[in-house]
Amino acid sequence: MSIQPLLDALDMQEDAAQALADDLRTQIEELQGRLREAETQLEHLAITRKTVTALADRLPARTSPPEHPDYPRILALFHEATDPLRARDVCEALDHELVPKNIEGTRAKLKRLVKLDVLTEIDPGSFTRKQ
Repeated sequence: MSIQPLLDALDMQEDAAQALADDLRTQIEELQGRLREAETQLEHLAITRKTVTALADRLPARTSPPEHPDYPRILALFHEATDPLRARDVCEALDHELVPKNIEGTRAKLKRLVKLDVLTEIDPGSFTRKQ
């Protein structure tokens, strides 16, 4: 009885195991590279978060428009407007009577929105959305 067929079978199994081990090593190297890239990206994101947080602490607090039923309507007008608006235009669009008291009250609201950095006064009395 010859053991050669047994040795040949053993060689085939060793070759298959070696090929599998080589393939797994290659996959491990690729995964280690991807892991390094992911860890680097996480480090960069942590640095970015820290920087943004530090910068945000330096920015002035932006307050929301005061509580008044006209403000949401005024903001909606400016959202739809393609051209600058004057206090009289806004007053008319809000269906307020066009008397000096109402126009000046609307102008005061528009100026308050400018101070809150919501609107911009591009010319005296001419307002537009902040870009």
